[in-house]
Amino acid sequence: MKPRRRWLQRLLIALILAGVVAPLLPLLVWAFSGRWLFPALWPTAWSWRAWAYIVQPHSQVLPALTNSLTIGVTVTLLSVLIGLPAGRALSRGHWRGRALVLLVLLAPTIVPVFAAGMGIQVTLIRLGLADTWGGVVLAQLIPVLPYVTLILAGVFAGHNTDYEAQGRTLGARPAQIFRHVTLPMIAPGLAAGSLFAFLVSWSQYLLTVLVGGGQVPTLPVILFAFAQSGDQSLTAVLSLVYLAPALAVLALTTRYLSGSAIGRAGLGKL
Repeated sequence: MKPRRRWLQRLLIALILAGVVAPLLPLLVWAFSGRWLFPALWPTAWSWRAWAYIVQPHSQVLPALTNSLTIGVTVTLLSVLIGLPAGRALSRGHWRGRALVLLVLLAPTIVPVFAAGMGIQVTLIRLGLADTWGGVVLAQLIPVLPYVTLILAGVFAGHNTDYEAQGRTLGARPAQIFRHVTLPMIAPGLAAGSLFAFLVSWSQYLLTVLVGGGQVPTLPVILFAFAQSGDQSLTAVLSLVYLAPALAVLALTTRYLSGSAIGRAGLGKL
């Protein structure tokens, strides 16, 4: 690689990192500020007050964090279980009704969230699932499933089924073929789809409020309430807590999201 090109790449990476880190710096300052009045450019006093408050039982932050994590993981697992066979079916050429299935699948990403959310809420009320943890999971599956299914459809579009045929020829059972042949080949794309599923579920606010009815507090719901309180320190601390799991998931799946891995998984054919 030429020195000029290497320098430009390093500059681009530095600019991207700066763009990611820069918005977090004010949050870090606010999170530890005890007193910061206009027009001071820097806090005149520092404090752990906001951090101490969010771990108190009456703050409801820890239960909301637990709800967000369990709902996010549950929605991710369910979307993968449904998206795997659906994505494989969609990748199998052009069959009758495929366009209609794609239209229905993409509908949640096209229809305004508020309009769709009202319909989902009414349906879940009739089913007796409103204001419940299970109802929130089902509601979040609706916007999450299209992303996972389409990503896995792209993965299977570039998947070579000859290796599976060889496994069947050698006497391997379907479960063995999936575990030892199919799963390792689609792992990068599966990691990408799972990442999208978790992040979409993790950031859901409107559907959670409409369906949960305030009975299923999650971190976005609590964060919105804190932001309305006007306490900048508490809002900053909760924002950092809100960002931490998403950044951790992204870091854990980074090695599966490189360009070469995505290419091997077939995501380039989406």
